[in-house]
Amino acid sequence: MSKVCLISLGCAKNLIDSEQMLSLLDGAGYELTDDPGEADAAIVNTCAFIESAKSEAIENILAMGELKKAGKLKKLVVAGCLAQRYREELLAEMPEIDALLGTGSVSEIVKALQDAGERKPELFGDINAPLDESGRVVSTGPGWAYIKIAEGCSNNCAYCVIPSIRGRYRSRPMENILSEAKALAETGIKELIVVAQDPTMYGMDLYHRRALAELTRKLCQIDGVEWVRLHYLYPDGLTEELIDTIASEPKVLKYLDIPIQHINNKILKDMKRRGTGDDIRALLPRLRERIPGLVLRTSLITGLPGEGEAEFEELCEFLREAKIERAGVFPFSPEEGTPAFDMPHVDTAEAVRRAGLVEELQAEVMEAFNASRVGSTVRVLCEGFDRDVGLYVGRSFAESPDVDGVIYFGSPEECAPGEMVDVIIRGELDGDLAGEIVVAEGE
Repeated sequence: MSKVCLISLGCAKNLIDSEQMLSLLDGAGYELTDDPGEADAAIVNTCAFIESAKSEAIENILAMGELKKAGKLKKLVVAGCLAQRYREELLAEMPEIDALLGTGSVSEIVKALQDAGERKPELFGDINAPLDESGRVVSTGPGWAYIKIAEGCSNNCAYCVIPSIRGRYRSRPMENILSEAKALAETGIKELIVVAQDPTMYGMDLYHRRALAELTRKLCQIDGVEWVRLHYLYPDGLTEELIDTIASEPKVLKYLDIPIQHINNKILKDMKRRGTGDDIRALLPRLRERIPGLVLRTSLITGLPGEGEAEFEELCEFLREAKIERAGVFPFSPEEGTPAFDMPHVDTAEAVRRAGLVEELQAEVMEAFNASRVGSTVRVLCEGFDRDVGLYVGRSFAESPDVDGVIYFGSPEECAPGEMVDVIIRGELDGDLAGEIVVAEGE
């Protein structure tokens, strides 16, 4: 049977699409491999959100094309957001591609692979259709997994291409999400990371109300689930009910990823963001008061249309005051097909420079936060043993996978991946925290 390698790029939501494709391929009898050099076919599931993501996708496609030229691959399928957004361009400019699969056709991956070749099938299903509920081959962990509660987005921010690539917002039925969560828990998953483009809108289309708080409470009731982490909570969607749920449910991690993008009122309005900078300034202190020990993460864009020196300084001053512990900072990427593409803005070099300044500012906040944690004892989900460092590695409530740091720790006994342990923080190691496992008296 043919060997298939799937390369997944981009966000957690795209990774779940990849995991569904892996499950379908496995069910069809294909042998899965992580090494494209030993595969008969490669699938590149792409991202096309911003310029850097597009460049990464193209680089991977070209690399697979080189393997085809060398006779190591027979078929190359390109799936996901880049295929959806640049269908005609890819067919015209990249002859090494044997099949294209849009974001609305994840369930057709087996057909795409089987038909790939001279016919060059193009499978582009309805991007506004209900979510596919096929199974997954979980590729994360051990001990944790993403769970997608909705697809698409209806916010239509002025700089964003997601609605045109992923379709309008569609919530999954709550019973389907809970069924999947229970199945994940039965396999040993302890941490569920809830993702969607805007989870706070969950249920508005299906139930005509915001239902994330209810869903979160029900996830917390599942045996085996110890942590529920909420990602991408839009500021205006943090209702009193949701805040109460986060504050009161022990299993909900006191870590919130709240994408604000900017703080200037006019920029936010021009970018069609819901709410204002003043709303954000009022929200964050209220969250910290209601949720003791809260760790915040956000995403920021420098160089947005309308950002002059005064607006940029306003952003920096806000960050100095708010002391948001985690932040992803991105220079504005003007994307064709969006309203922001034609708006006046600083050049890319200046946007990159400003992003660097924000990163320096945030590094100071991070150093202070890390220093404040020395001497504390935290619950850690072990992810394995790092042979290069000679220590176990894991994460606490304050570290989300792939975007934040890790915690290294020593242990006198073997610590299994996926095991929850208590670790006392002793200091730092190359920017990450380091400590030792807490051993109960008498052990």
